[in-house]
Amino acid sequence: MDAIARGEHADVFALLGPQQNPADAGLIVRVFLPHASTVEVLDRSGKAIAALARVHPDGLFEAALSASDSRFDYLLRIDGGEPSEDPYRFLSQVNDDDLYLFNEGTHEHCYRWMGAHRAENDAVAGVRFVVWAPSARRVSVVGDFNGWDGRYHVMRRHAAAGIWEIFIPGLADWTLYKYEIVGADGKLLPLKADPYARSMQHPPETASRVVPGAAYAWADGDWMAARAARAAVAEPMSIYEVHAGSWRRRPEQNNRYLSYLELADELLSYVLDMGFTHIQLMPLSEYPFDGSWGYQPIGLFAPTIRYGTPDEFRHFVDRCHQQGIGVLLDWVPGHFPTDEHGLGRFDGSFLYEHADPRQGYHPDWNTLIYNYGRREVQSFLLSNANYWFEEFHIDGLRVDAVASMLYLDYSRDDGEWIPNRYGGRENLDAIELLRMVNTRVYRNHPGIVMIAEESTSWPRVSAPVDQDGLGFGFKWNMGWMNDTLRYIERDPIYRRYHDNELTFGIMYAWSENFILPLSHDEVVHGKGSLLGKMPGDPWRGFANLRAYLAYMWTYPGKKLLFMGGEFAQVAEWDHDRSLDWHLLDHDRHRGMQALVRDLNRLYQDLPAFYRQDSSPDGFRWLQLGQNGHSVFAWLRYDRGVGAFAVVVCNLTPQTHFEYRLGVPRAGFYRERLNTDAIDYGGSGQGNLGGIAADTEGRDGQPYSLLLTLPPLATLVFEFDGDG
Repeated sequence: MDAIARGEHADVFALLGPQQNPADAGLIVRVFLPHASTVEVLDRSGKAIAALARVHPDGLFEAALSASDSRFDYLLRIDGGEPSEDPYRFLSQVNDDDLYLFNEGTHEHCYRWMGAHRAENDAVAGVRFVVWAPSARRVSVVGDFNGWDGRYHVMRRHAAAGIWEIFIPGLADWTLYKYEIVGADGKLLPLKADPYARSMQHPPETASRVVPGAAYAWADGDWMAARAARAAVAEPMSIYEVHAGSWRRRPEQNNRYLSYLELADELLSYVLDMGFTHIQLMPLSEYPFDGSWGYQPIGLFAPTIRYGTPDEFRHFVDRCHQQGIGVLLDWVPGHFPTDEHGLGRFDGSFLYEHADPRQGYHPDWNTLIYNYGRREVQSFLLSNANYWFEEFHIDGLRVDAVASMLYLDYSRDDGEWIPNRYGGRENLDAIELLRMVNTRVYRNHPGIVMIAEESTSWPRVSAPVDQDGLGFGFKWNMGWMNDTLRYIERDPIYRRYHDNELTFGIMYAWSENFILPLSHDEVVHGKGSLLGKMPGDPWRGFANLRAYLAYMWTYPGKKLLFMGGEFAQVAEWDHDRSLDWHLLDHDRHRGMQALVRDLNRLYQDLPAFYRQDSSPDGFRWLQLGQNGHSVFAWLRYDRGVGAFAVVVCNLTPQTHFEYRLGVPRAGFYRERLNTDAIDYGGSGQGNLGGIAADTEGRDGQPYSLLLTLPPLATLVFEFDGDG
């Protein structure tokens, strides 16, 4: 009784609620209510059965019921108030099969039963709480409903599985709660948020919230059916990367964020107008610090409340799908923050993380690293990946910082890391986890995509697991991004000495299924905006950026552009403020936006630009910086050679008149795009809508075009028929 009163008893379900009377026939009903004066047992009709006697001064009450030999349905009346339920009279609702799969590391849907869930137990509505804390001496659910007193709702322990559980009747939607945990050493830990919480308080507040139980009524069935039949690698993919909190704000309303509902109107209509195929959202799993942009998540199952409720996020995805737009989400399984209410030392032990900081701590980010070899952590992360696909119909996950997971010596000096069992630096447990996650989610959700942000030359990232790959669908092409930005930042007078920076990427372009990323990482931390990277006066700066974006859109690989790049944002990205939409009052910025809109439409109109992205059969060089002119030209083919396009980039500020370029077939070549067009802010040089090939061979081709190449411009010609 003293242990219960002190909140130190490890198995209160063996003492509280209805128990067999050890001294006589019948049951003893025992309750612990520190602030009660009187307690009665009632039947379901409200009729009094017995008054409980106080048997401990701190609030332990009990009564012997000689007429009852088995558990029965009863209510409590406390201090003469309305009848209430006794949480300790309810039996466990945890399934042994779930416990087994969870401990085995293969459970794909832990979120269906762990965390806080609306449930019925013995025909009574309430909330079931389940949490993993194997080293804890006691775990309680605390909240406003019990005065945040951990003695009231101590959980039932499933010792073999390390799982704790309790059913609490009558809790309202959005009830705030946390877990109060006593570690193995008997010390009370800081209150912990629920690792499986589906919603959390708005930061800096840290409590978890009980979400409503009603299922969202999806209306995207056509999209989901079509998605399952797609082969993503042969589809156009033009991704608009968005930070939801700074794409647009409401300056007239204290600079507030747009909500998920407002984004479903404003962001979606903008993306539709611009012609992007996908929106990629930077991490939405709840995170405590705005400045992390979501990359230090603390609630992996909780869409951030900054923009609204989980159902409001579902509404956003639903609306996107109804309009034919895919939704990708950043996923961060590589690390988690050290905030005391999070996963770190969750039950007083190193539970989710490694004990040794050489394995469990990221020096770069001051974060903790998951113990990928622990089976329950595998179930946690595997289930989380499935969760976003199943519960929110997400179309793909872009996995952040994969390199930091793959290498044990990532950002560490000698002596600061522990080799694997073979003496190598590969993180074998992380490799196993990534392969398992990719295999399971592709099997469970046909048509989705898994995308790796992997910055090294790790082989076969996007190859299937059964072909010794990691099993991703795509990999960000960081090498292409670094090389080409380095090239385009150079003054044009020096570019001819660095042609390889623009061309080397083709040497490995078919080794992976690549996405070409111009992401948020390139416009922060003093790097400036894309426009700010361009050399020369303002006219040349805009012309360079137009030519570069068109080069990117016509080069093999799917496309990703961070918000603001499409209209040449001038300032470096700042997560605390909106993009500078007022720039669209100026012709050059409107011209850049018009170009990106037209690039998206051209890209999707011509299958030659996407259908063979991962095959050398879809690409052929024509010119590679010929004669020091910094002119590059190539062919993009649809399947076979029946349909093709010609791309020419002049990356010098000189206009080249009567410039001869070889082509494979006689006929008319229609000029589909010219980044020097007046509508885009250019000088208007061009080829009057197209040109016919003549019979003079050039560049290893039997025919050629005699072109005008505008300054700092990219041209696209579509073969439009035999001559």
